[in-house]
Amino acid sequence: MTKKIITTLLLTFTLMVILSACGRPPQVMAQERMFFDISLELLAEYELPKIAFKETPVGGLSGITYERQKNLFYAISDDRSNLAPARFYTLKLDLDPTEGKIKNIEIENVTLLRNETGETYSKGTIDPESIALSPRKTVFISSEGDPNLGIAPFIQEYDLETGQVKSSLPIPQRYLPNKVSGIQENLAFEALTLKTNSTLPDDPFRIFTATEYSLLQDVNPDEAVEAAPIRLMHYVINPIGPAVLVAEHQYLLDPDEETTINNGLSELVALEQEGYFLTLERTFGFFGAGAKIFQMVPSNATDTSRIESFRTFTEIQPLRKQLVLNLNDLGIYLDNLEGMTLGPRLSDGSQSLILVSDDNFKDDQITQFLLFKIIIGH
Repeated sequence: MTKKIITTLLLTFTLMVILSACGRPPQVMAQERMFFDISLELLAEYELPKIAFKETPVGGLSGITYERQKNLFYAISDDRSNLAPARFYTLKLDLDPTEGKIKNIEIENVTLLRNETGETYSKGTIDPESIALSPRKTVFISSEGDPNLGIAPFIQEYDLETGQVKSSLPIPQRYLPNKVSGIQENLAFEALTLKTNSTLPDDPFRIFTATEYSLLQDVNPDEAVEAAPIRLMHYVINPIGPAVLVAEHQYLLDPDEETTINNGLSELVALEQEGYFLTLERTFGFFGAGAKIFQMVPSNATDTSRIESFRTFTEIQPLRKQLVLNLNDLGIYLDNLEGMTLGPRLSDGSQSLILVSDDNFKDDQITQFLLFKIIIGH
C-alpha cells in the first residue's frame, strides 16, 4: 500500500468520524430524563370576599382538595378553634372551561371537626393545616400541634359528612415535640396529599405528608442553613388494619434569598403520573410573600426512617426536584399561598391546578385563588 493511499484512507476515516459526531443527537442528562417536561400557565385569579357563613368567619384557608364526582372542593381553615370551632368548607367553583376563568366561588357548607368523644375541638387544641379527600367518603387532615403547650401534631381521618374523627395515622417519636427534638412551633405537618389508583372505597391508597421546616434535631440552631432539610413520610392505607408508614425521605428546601425572613414547604400534590409530585414552597420576606412550584420525584432517595438526626448522618440522597414555576415571575400580587390541588379538566382536556392563600384572618390580606393549566410536553 502506497503512502498516498494510506494518507487518503486516514483522511476518509477522520472525515467519517467528524460527520458521525456532528450527526449524533445531543446528550441528555440523566436528571433531564427523570423529570416530565411540564409547565404551568396562569389562567385566572380570584379574590374571595371576607364573609361569614353559618356564624363562622371564612378565612385561614390553608389546604384544599377536589372531589371530581361532585365537582366540589373542600378547604380547611387553620383557625385553632379561636374564632369558631375547627372546620372545613365545601366550595363550588364556577369555572368557564372554555376561557379558563373563575366566574364565581360559592360557599355551600361548613363542617365542624369532632374529636373522639364527638365534641368540637376546644380552643388551641388543634391547628389544622392541610386536607386530602379519600375514596371512602372521608378526608385526612393534618394538625401542626403546639410544642409550647405540649400538644402533638397529628394526621387524622374524618367523616366527610359529619366531621367525626374515624382513625389516626401513627406518628414516629422523632416528630413529637420536646426541648431538643421534634417539630418546631407552627412548622409541622403543613403538606398532605393522597394517591389512589382506584375510586373503590375498599382498595388501598397512599398518603404523603411532610413537615414545613426541619425538625429540631436535624439542624444546628447556631449555624445558618443554606437548604433546610425536612422529612417527607409515605403511608399505605389498607381497608383492614392500621395505616403503615412504609418510607421516609429527605426533602431540601430551596436556599433562602437575602430578603427572605422565613420559608417552608406548604403543600404537596400527587400527580396522575405514578411517582411524580408537585411541591409548593412558600416564602415571606421584606418585600412580601413569594412562592415556587417544583416537580419532585423519589428516585433513588435514601430512606431516612432510621436516621434520628441529619446532623450526625450526612450521606443522604434527598428527593430530587426541579423548578417548574417561580410565581414571583408572574407579575401579580401574591398573598400567603398555602393550599394546592388538582382540579377539573379544562375544555382542551388538560389538567387544572388550583392554589389558595391563607389570609390569617387579617384585614390587609386576602383569600386568593389562582387557576393554572398544567402543560406536559410542547
